[in-house]
Amino acid sequence: MTAPRPRALLAMSADAAQTVFDDSRLTRLAEFSDLASAVPVDIDAISDAELGDIEVLITSWGAPTLDARRLARLPKLRAVFHAAGSVREIVTDAFWDRGILITSAADANAVPVAEFTFAAIVLAGKRAFVHLRTPVEKRAQLGLLDYTNIGNVDRTIGLVGFSRIGRRVAEMLRALDVRVLVADPFAEAAAVAAAGAELVPLDDLLPQVDVLSLHAPDLPSTHHMIGAAQLAALPDGATVINTARGRILDHDALLVECRTGRLDAVLDVTDPEPLPADSELHRLPNVAITPHIAGSLGTELRRLADSALDELAAYTAGAAPQHPITAADMATSA
Repeated sequence: MTAPRPRALLAMSADAAQTVFDDSRLTRLAEFSDLASAVPVDIDAISDAELGDIEVLITSWGAPTLDARRLARLPKLRAVFHAAGSVREIVTDAFWDRGILITSAADANAVPVAEFTFAAIVLAGKRAFVHLRTPVEKRAQLGLLDYTNIGNVDRTIGLVGFSRIGRRVAEMLRALDVRVLVADPFAEAAAVAAAGAELVPLDDLLPQVDVLSLHAPDLPSTHHMIGAAQLAALPDGATVINTARGRILDHDALLVECRTGRLDAVLDVTDPEPLPADSELHRLPNVAITPHIAGSLGTELRRLADSALDELAAYTAGAAPQHPITAADMATSA
């Protein structure tokens, strides 16, 4: 006998629903749930009767915060499958008190960020971003001696944070002839070694690296964790790459170092975001700024839907979730 499909609701912005869930994924969603509506619904705008039998929410960007008031209107809610990364804006103490399952597609979202970071590390080794902004007449004057400090052999790459993304980057860097160091107080040395890297304290890592890539979560404890002292500890010519969150890097301190030409930077995230148009960082030839494009965009968003749908399928079959998030995780993850 086939188990009954849980009553489900899409709770996200209309834009998220349109870009994350295409027709084939909506069809799959209907296979594993009794979908209350084929379009996303604002749970504050529908009746208690319509919400009363909802067992599952499929969420993404624009999802509601599930506070005590909203949860009271969802008495049968048992699971939330989040087709995006962080669930911080959804969960509350009342949510955890109810013991509701929530999963995240953060692992799926880690894939393009790691790919972008790996590409940025390779290009930083070649100083490609700097050369793109070098005047044509100066490029013609460059000789072999101008490239002696360029390349991706015998370099040391430092990863701050052994997160889902940091771990993937470490594994991808096996393709290069580089040494990889990781600084993360929560990481285990054996796990870091298994990814092809070495776990060291941050203060030991900084003076050794040619590239410093940031993968720490945005928490009160990580605000400006890379500041003036940490940047000053980097060797001349090092590149700082940030694809994590802008707040973990002190941009005023970075400007001081990049203004002199001592350090290069590749920033996919900034603080504030977007960076004001009059920021000097925009005008420095050794600073490359991209508009927060490392994460899932376009066709990559389909992975997020697939992750949530896989979790829904497991839930319907009575199987364990692959990527559950717990209250304890909130202390160390974004």
